[in-house]
Amino acid sequence: MSPPLQRRLLQRLQREDGAGGICSLEAAAALGLEHQALVGAIKSLQALGDLIDAELRSSRHWELTPEGQEVIQEGSHEVRVFNSIPPEGLPQSELMKLTSNKVGFSKAMSNKWIRLDKAAEGGPRVFRAVSANVQDSVREKLELVRQRGAESLEEKDRNELKKRKLLAEATLKSYWIKKGKSFSTTVSKQETDLTPEMISSGSWRDLKFKPYNFEALGIMPESGHLHPLLKVRTQFRQIFLEMGFTEMPTNNYIESAFWNFDALFQPQQHPARDQHDTFFLSDPAEATEFPMDYLQKVKKIHSHGGYGSQGYKYPWKIEEARKNLLRTHTTAVSARMLYQLARQGRRPVPAVRGLLPPGVDSAARSLTALSLSPAGITQLRFKPAYNPYTEPSMEVFSYHQGLGKWVEVGNSGVFRPELLLPMGLPEGVSVLGWGLSLER
Repeated sequence: MSPPLQRRLLQRLQREDGAGGICSLEAAAALGLEHQALVGAIKSLQALGDLIDAELRSSRHWELTPEGQEVIQEGSHEVRVFNSIPPEGLPQSELMKLTSNKVGFSKAMSNKWIRLDKAAEGGPRVFRAVSANVQDSVREKLELVRQRGAESLEEKDRNELKKRKLLAEATLKSYWIKKGKSFSTTVSKQETDLTPEMISSGSWRDLKFKPYNFEALGIMPESGHLHPLLKVRTQFRQIFLEMGFTEMPTNNYIESAFWNFDALFQPQQHPARDQHDTFFLSDPAEATEFPMDYLQKVKKIHSHGGYGSQGYKYPWKIEEARKNLLRTHTTAVSARMLYQLARQGRRPVPAVRGLLPPGVDSAARSLTALSLSPAGITQLRFKPAYNPYTEPSMEVFSYHQGLGKWVEVGNSGVFRPELLLPMGLPEGVSVLGWGLSLER
């Protein structure tokens, strides 16, 4: 705000302060200024220290809306509708083309100024119900508000005009301005920085410095953002849910080696079970509860084979299966879910990680393209792979436009009979599984 405007305000405060202060609304009118411009000068003076004291005040008042001002100029909606109807009447379809049709037609009907003949030839027709001119009481009330204020109306009339959005209640904010402890009609610039030159010359002693505002709001730090991986996870989760899948509970981060490896037909001498790839727990080091009938079937399929499989031909040890570890993959959750479904005598249901619903055909390319296209992955390649618990197995690659090369985005396969049949699932059931490498 320019210093001349600040000086004009200070000079007026100097002249009018005998009354204990001045109102910013009255001061703006006396100085010929917009109130908002004067508010800017007040805030600028407040920032200079104790030149002035300004108290914010609020008051409620009624004011005409733009539609209310239009009614004063052109008449109320119902009167305009009445005046638009000639003596011979007017088709309702023509009447409803007027800008004031809906409100005006309804109000004119309730006032019994017009009538509607639905049996008229050519369709419904509107006629005047009174021969004389009608009184526009709405316009008169609004004119009274403009001249004397809304307080001149009864409360029910104000509420009716407010309901029709012709009158609105607004909050008026103003300032009561008084002289401050350091009041002066001269505005001097306050220094904001203490420079080395001021210190060396000693000029700082004769300067006025702007006081620190310790209550000023600082810039909000850019923190607390969602991790990009969580955003990708949310996007993929929504895609699968929209495809009809159901999410599996994956909050059991501690798992036994039995469910993490053995139930998935992964041999106990497999390199992935080495301590370099798996985090084993020291306390509790072992799990104690297993479905023993199922455990015996898993032991047999590992040691001797079955269901047309030769197995791995090694002495399976329950001591290895008991070891607790941090779950290395969510396929262990798929194993638990499949076992539960087999015990319930149900076919596999959809799951967001690892299980497909019944009825899905073997068109893996179409399915993968369908699930990945919402994420912008459209160019796909497939490569045969090996997994201990799926056969056949297949890796999924996508072309990365930014890197200019093919990147692996997932692994997939058909769960082996050695995994499914010991659980008690029927021989005719096939389960497709895949994992999408979201962290890539």
